[in-house]
Amino acid sequence: MMKFSKNKLKDKIYACWMGKNIGGTMGAPFEGKTEMNDIQGFSTPKGTALPNDDLDLQLVWLKAIEEKGPYKLNAQILGEYWINYITPHWNEYGIGKSNMKAGLLPPLSGHYNNKWKHSNGAWIRSEIWACLAPGCPDIAIKYAIEDACVDHGMGEGTYAEIFTAAVESAAFIINDIHELINIGLSKIPEDCRVARSIKIVTEAYKNGVDWKDARNMLVEDSRDLGWFQAPCNVAFAMLGMLYGEGDFKKSMILAINCGDDTDCTGATVGALLGIMNGTAGIPEDWSSHIGDQIVTVAVDKGSCHGLPKTCSELTDRVMSMIPVVLKANRA
Repeated sequence: MMKFSKNKLKDKIYACWMGKNIGGTMGAPFEGKTEMNDIQGFSTPKGTALPNDDLDLQLVWLKAIEEKGPYKLNAQILGEYWINYITPHWNEYGIGKSNMKAGLLPPLSGHYNNKWKHSNGAWIRSEIWACLAPGCPDIAIKYAIEDACVDHGMGEGTYAEIFTAAVESAAFIINDIHELINIGLSKIPEDCRVARSIKIVTEAYKNGVDWKDARNMLVEDSRDLGWFQAPCNVAFAMLGMLYGEGDFKKSMILAINCGDDTDCTGATVGALLGIMNGTAGIPEDWSSHIGDQIVTVAVDKGSCHGLPKTCSELTDRVMSMIPVVLKANRA
C-alpha cells in the first residue's frame, strides 16, 4: 500500500510540468544539431516559454482521457485525436496520420512504411501517463503503449516510451536514479536498441568515463540508426541524470550539451527531476524565467478547445483524473 499526501503529489506533478517547460524552452534553440553544444543556461528572453510539441500532445491526450474515460481509451481513440487535433505532419507524426487516413489502424499505422518508427516522437510525451498513474508504472505503461504504437508501431520509439513512462511513474516514490533506470529496463526487451544505449551510458558512468566520451560512445553506437532516433536521445537524457547527480541545472545542461533532439532531452530531464524532487528542486531563477504559461504550436486551436493554458491548470486537471484512472485499473 502506498500513501500520498495530496499536496505533495500535486507539488510533484506541477514540478513535472514546470521542468518540462523549462527544458523544452532551453533546448529548443539547439534542436537538431549533431555536434555537442556548450550552453550554460537560457538563450531566450525572460518572460516567455517557447512552444514545444512534447507538451502539446500531452494536452490533447488529457482531453482524450477526460472525454472518453480511462476504461475505453486505446490507440484507436488516440489515433482519432491525432487526426482531428494535431497539425504537424513531420516525420512519424505525418506517416502515422497518413496511414490511418488510408485505413491502417494502430499499431499498423505506426509500422507500415515508417522509417521514423525508431525516432523520438513517443517517449517525449510519456509524462501524462506517469502523472495519471503515480507510483504505478505498469498502469502508466499500459497507456504509453497505446499512445506510442499509433505513430511508432512496435519500433524502438515505443520501447522508449515504455521506458520513460515506467521511470517517471516510479519516480513518484523512488528517488534513486540507478534504481529507476533498472525499473525502466525491466519493462523493455533486453536486446532492444533503447536498452543497449542506456546500458552503454550506465556502464560508462559506473566506470568513471568522462561524460563527453560517454556521449561519443552513444553517438558511435547509434550511427547506423542515424539522426534524431530514440535510443541515443533517451540515453542522452539518462546521461544528464547520471552525470548531473541530482543537480537540476547541471543535469539539464549536460543533456542538452549532448546535442541532437535537445528540446526533448532537456524537457525529459526537467520533468523527471520535477517528479523526484518537487518544486523545491527547481531553481527559482529558471522557473521565473519562463513563468507558468504553456505556449502551444502543434495543436489546431480552431477545433481543439479547452486545453490547459498554464502548468497550474494542467496540474489541477491531472489531479482530478488520478482517482478515476487508478479505479479503472483497480489500483
